[in-house]
Amino acid sequence: MRIDAAKFFSFSPTGTTQKVLEGIAQGLGWPEAERVDLTRPKAQAQGVCDSGVLTVIGAPVYAGRLPAEAVRRLRPLRGKGGPAVLFVVYGNRAYEDALLELSNLAVELGFFPIGAGAFIGEHSFSTPATPVAVGRPDAADLRLAREFGQAVAAKLAAAPGTAAMDPLIVPGNMPYRDGATTGGLAPETVADECERCGQCVTACPVGCVHLEDSGVVTDKAACIRCCACVKGCPTGARVMTDASIQAIATRLATNCKDRKAPEYFV
Repeated sequence: MRIDAAKFFSFSPTGTTQKVLEGIAQGLGWPEAERVDLTRPKAQAQGVCDSGVLTVIGAPVYAGRLPAEAVRRLRPLRGKGGPAVLFVVYGNRAYEDALLELSNLAVELGFFPIGAGAFIGEHSFSTPATPVAVGRPDAADLRLAREFGQAVAAKLAAAPGTAAMDPLIVPGNMPYRDGATTGGLAPETVADECERCGQCVTACPVGCVHLEDSGVVTDKAACIRCCACVKGCPTGARVMTDASIQAIATRLATNCKDRKAPEYFV
């Protein structure tokens, strides 16, 4: 199948999805293809991808589902029946319905999924006290991301078009499980550790962190608990202290120690 161009879309608050995307891009043979970062506030996927464009879409997994914010930002995108490569990144617990949700969304938007993968990234709630999948995706993960991209490239080279391909089947259930709730809880700032550098403001994908005269202020109602501000704080001043979140982090660190391997479907 002839591919005239490739376009990559990603929602990646803590950077793990973006790392996997780069590995897939190398495997596909499109390392210089256009990237659309959907992580920044007010970002949206826009326009139409023609049938000769290979579209790659990646997002993290929150509680077994796609982040609602990622779905909202992808919805304006349209395809003309062209091939799509889809992947999700989860924190070593489970990706549950997220990959199926992304596949169904891609079809709804007018794409034909030809490959899908689930990869592992350091969990958003991972801390030195409650480590979960620290440092992932690592070299082994990225090697598999490249392998996934190569498998998709081979599939494209072997087929005259998407009409000759069978529909892609990926794991998941419908109706989807309940996703993550948002609002009411958010990271806090340890004032004595804060240098007012503003990196937490820059890192927030929904623009709910503000630097004011009184210090760092967070709109808890808007927070999606991605923990980008926590991961990006150079002094460790941004912390998640809520007891319910701490309990989740402790449970994850206890129960999700065994290394899970990426898997893909082509």
